Amino acid sequence: MYFFLSNLSVIDIFSSTTTLHRIFVIFTTHNHMISTSACLTQLYFFSSLTGNESSILTAMSVDRYVAICRPLHYNIIMGRRLCGLLASVSWGFGFIEMVPTVVFISRFNCYTTREINHYLCDALPIRDITCSDTSLLDLCILLFGNMNIFTSLLLINTTYVFIIQCILRIRSSSGRRKAFYTCSLHIMVVVIFYSSLFLQYVVSIFWSTKGSNIIFSLFNTAVVPMMNPLIYSLKNKDVKSALQRQLNFLSKMY
Repeated sequence: MYFFLSNLSVIDIFSSTTTLHRIFVIFTTHNHMISTSACLTQLYFFSSLTGNESSILTAMSVDRYVAICRPLHYNIIMGRRLCGLLASVSWGFGFIEMVPTVVFISRFNCYTTREINHYLCDALPIRDITCSDTSLLDLCILLFGNMNIFTSLLLINTTYVFIIQCILRIRSSSGRRKAFYTCSLHIMVVVIFYSSLFLQYVVSIFWSTKGSNIIFSLFNTAVVPMMNPLIYSLKNKDVKSALQRQLNFLSKMY
């Protein structure tokens, strides 16, 4: 479990670094210009890391399935070899799947404006300002982007169907509570991550304003990476006791 958590933490750090440093540059220098190569680089790493996080969350659901449904065989099944293989596939697939998208965008040579209605270089804002043919780009986004997200979400849901079946077979109530608590943190991270993607890429299509797209994207790039370590820290007893003391202190104040 901690092996995949470390991978998730690295992805969150890289994802925040890819986007937030550009915001700091804009605020400090008031320079909104970005070169084409820098824009494509940001697009590639931001989108790839999103795919990596989706794959890592899927691998973590498999890890939870083995831990709950096959606890006696956990150390044998989830050995270094399998964990390393799952992590390598997750990282590799995320970086490979974005190559066609970036290649097609780099070939655009006609734009209605040079101003991107966004604070980062993403595929959809760039597609909105180009007058070149975007059919191949739309196909890449559908095949490599949406299919990856929905496939990962389907695998996670399927895994948790089997996990819930195993938990319901546990006779002791304390055992069921412990098993549910073990999965609850991962479920919270999954819900927050996929909800942010839904807001950014689905809701923004039907409710698209200049501010809404930026807010939804900012939630995905800044809030989600910040909340992931906080959620998993709730499993630590010292963190929970410190949080409880702060809540008690605030309740006395108000």
